[in-house]
Amino acid sequence: MIAEIIDRPQAKKECRELLRSAQVDPRAFTAFYLGLSLILGLLDSLTGGEVYPSGPLAIFVSVLTGLMSLVLSVGFISYCIAVRRGERAEFLTLFDGFSFVGKIILLYIVEFFFVLLWAFLLIVPGIIAAYRYRFAIYNLCENSDIGVMEALAMSKQQTLGYKSQLFMLDLSYLGWSILAQLPSLYFYYQALIPALEGNASAQSMLSMPVQTLICGVWLLAVSIFYLPGYQCVELSYFETARRTSGVGADTDSGGYGDRSDGSEF
Repeated sequence: MIAEIIDRPQAKKECRELLRSAQVDPRAFTAFYLGLSLILGLLDSLTGGEVYPSGPLAIFVSVLTGLMSLVLSVGFISYCIAVRRGERAEFLTLFDGFSFVGKIILLYIVEFFFVLLWAFLLIVPGIIAAYRYRFAIYNLCENSDIGVMEALAMSKQQTLGYKSQLFMLDLSYLGWSILAQLPSLYFYYQALIPALEGNASAQSMLSMPVQTLICGVWLLAVSIFYLPGYQCVELSYFETARRTSGVGADTDSGGYGDRSDGSEF
């Protein structure tokens, strides 16, 4: 396989044109997605924060809301895939991931486990592993009939020669990412200083639910301007990698990677 050098500015320009022609407004869809994520975050902070005492209920709600957020993120990916195909994706597309929710959750758990194992060696191998499995969720979205390990194996082959390009893509959106997380970084810094000064009992003037609300609203306000474009551009990288590797949907391999080597991970 010979990886192509992707023209990142051109890919961004093409995605902007695609988003302008989307039948369902991408900013409205992003607001819908992040609005629901904010509600889940508020539910988590209320249950585990000052309103109710921590305990089994708080743990259960935290896990449940976290898993639901993962599934909603897959719905957002499905919307962006439809936009790239010129198809209409209604707001209910956000819930498409619930049709194969078990595989989504298992994929993220296995992927996290693999990345963590590499990170135990050094930080850099962990980062490389994260990029190695970057396309696994896209493979699952395109064909939910494949297995989790198969989606990961396909991603491993697809990302050969593209990891550094994906890294540069992420760097090009770093400013937006930092801007979107500014309130979260501030509240984290505000909580860290008392701990470093040995005053662990010091608390923020704002309750956890209020902090969650501020962070969520700010994230939504910033993300509607860049998140759809970022996701669509990354999908264009995936499409190029899928085509050049011959692994994935609409390729000669029929969407199945080489599983002859059991040590491929």
